[in-house]
Amino acid sequence: MAERLGRPAERIDRVGDNCDDGRALRVAMLEEIARNVRFDAYAWLLTDPETEVGSDPLADVPCLPKLPMLIRLKYSTEHNRWTRLTNPVGRLQADTGGEPERSLVWRELLSGYHVSDIASVVFRDRFGCWGFLDLWRIGGRQFTDPEAEYLAAIAPVVTHRLRRLQAQTFVAQRPGILPEGAAVLLLAPDLQVRAQTAQTEAYLRALVPPDADRRPVPAGAYNVGAQLIAREAGVDNHPARARVHLRDRAWLSLRAAGWPARTATPTSPSLSKPRPRLSVWVSSSGLMALRHGKLS
Repeated sequence: MAERLGRPAERIDRVGDNCDDGRALRVAMLEEIARNVRFDAYAWLLTDPETEVGSDPLADVPCLPKLPMLIRLKYSTEHNRWTRLTNPVGRLQADTGGEPERSLVWRELLSGYHVSDIASVVFRDRFGCWGFLDLWRIGGRQFTDPEAEYLAAIAPVVTHRLRRLQAQTFVAQRPGILPEGAAVLLLAPDLQVRAQTAQTEAYLRALVPPDADRRPVPAGAYNVGAQLIAREAGVDNHPARARVHLRDRAWLSLRAAGWPARTATPTSPSLSKPRPRLSVWVSSSGLMALRHGKLS
């Protein structure tokens, strides 16, 4: 079995040889995964390796108009949450004993889109959590044991590729013109955007460039906002912040904080300063933890 599963791992590793950014790598790997595991929709997020909060999404799902709701429910769902998986792969139907209604996100949203099963994969190593992937099946089909074995077999290779790609961002050329000024979004409790500062759109366009005639989707802000909601509900204790590579050697920090009245959540994107970026470089380079300002 080890030899049989080793070949797919080698193939997906070769896929990454010609990919020099996280989105291209994920697109290429999804094409390879689809040759072995069929799926109808997906969401693949890169995460801050320390806070494990998503920051750079790549998704094709039927409920995009309800993206804020999807992200909020995903973070508030305890079942098969990427921060709780003890194995690389979890399956909705298999892990609920055929009772998917035990999953909040399925019960409140995905059941209405006839999602029949979800395979959740976390990409984690001893240096941190680098991303998570949800594959959806729609219309009654479920993921099988051999398919779960395949996903588990490729997870370490994908994790290594994701971490190495993050490390490479620190040796890129100096950043060009970057957004300036304070950027703040006010999110309602359902994560709908209530207001934002003028500079916010420039940050969002730099993070996930939209089509020319469309406004950028503040998916990164939704993620830190959803983490804040999950944290306040006791679902997960990680801080509501994430660092994400913007371009060249520039990184963006996203933070969410609640107001006492909880009528809105201020979410602030800003360029990361050298100190916060340093710990990402340490983790992505496979070095030991940074303690007391020294490498140990």
